[in-house]
Amino acid sequence: MMFHPRLNDHGKPEGISKPHSPSAISAWSDPSQVGVVVPDGPMPGTLNGMDFKPWPSPPRTSEGWLALARGCQFKEPSYDPMSLQPAAGAVILEPDGRIWLVAPTNGYGGYKVTFPKGKTDGADLRATAIKESYEESGLRVELLAHLVDVRRSTSVTRYYLAKRTGGSPSDISWESQAVLLVPVDQLKTFLNNKYDMPILDALLKSTHSPTSHEFSE
Repeated sequence: MMFHPRLNDHGKPEGISKPHSPSAISAWSDPSQVGVVVPDGPMPGTLNGMDFKPWPSPPRTSEGWLALARGCQFKEPSYDPMSLQPAAGAVILEPDGRIWLVAPTNGYGGYKVTFPKGKTDGADLRATAIKESYEESGLRVELLAHLVDVRRSTSVTRYYLAKRTGGSPSDISWESQAVLLVPVDQLKTFLNNKYDMPILDALLKSTHSPTSHEFSE
């Protein structure tokens, strides 16, 4: 067994029973290939004109995450958690048409790979989506639009479309053992949980096509 380079929330090493292997560096520059990076693992310094660099000073308070969320200007429908726990996540688009996925450490929650998400614990939905994206993928993101709300067994998760604006997936926290960049037409072969299927369906139907979305303001 190997150990994640970042300590868990209890300040202890987190073992990884079935670690991922990083992809070849050449896979990152080919939009038809899957890029895989492990914690502190090898990857290119730049992709699609944007550098991969660890976020030097991410917010440390709920107010800090909320300030970032307030900078995302778009309308969204009303949200009804239906007496379940509120949660939020993001589908992070890369300009080359691929989508960022995370591999929860040791398949937590029954997910081999999934979209970054988490329960709000009383925080703002948009702020939660940005925070969870960073913690689970190492990426700083900007939310672009509402995508879909998905009811799960204990929560209702609101998903946003997002774009990468900084960060590095090799800088992931202990919650993820790998980050993957996957072509849209291959997503279904990677997503193993039924609750992720409505997200994929909404993505494919979205007017914000992963291959045509405007990433510049």
